[in-house]
This record gives sequence, C-alpha cells and structure tokens, in this order.
Amino acid sequence: MARAALGWSTQDLAREAAVGVNTVNRFEAGQDARMSSVTKMQSALEAGGVILIEENGEGPGVRLRKAREEP
Repeated sequence: MARAALGWSTQDLAREAAVGVNTVNRFEAGQDARMSSVTKMQSALEAGGVILIEENGEGPGVRLRKAREEP
C-alpha cells in the first residue's frame, strides 16, 4: 500500500532501500525478510513521503505527508 501510494515499482523501492527486488517481492508476499531489510524499506518509504500509521482500532495504514508550501 505504501509503495503504491508513492507510485513506486518494486524496482524503485529496492533501489531506494538498497535491497534486492526479490527481497521486496518476498516481503510483500508475506514471506520472511531480514529485519535490517524491513528497516531499510521502511526508511526509504518514509523518506519518500509516506507516514506509517500504527494499529488504532481500525487497523494499520499509510498516509502521504503533506507537501511543504514554498515561502
């Protein structure tokens, strides 16, 4: 969901997170991934403008950060 919100392909996320495309694919399929890879992907998504929302009774989610207004 977060990757799609940014309009990124799996290749885009892999490049931005410095992980392999297979790592992204395995993680998105719910398979095992190293915690270090998950942390890299999370950091890349957040740097791209995604806000990850913790479970709040409605389930976890994502939101895009508001664009900063130019002065």
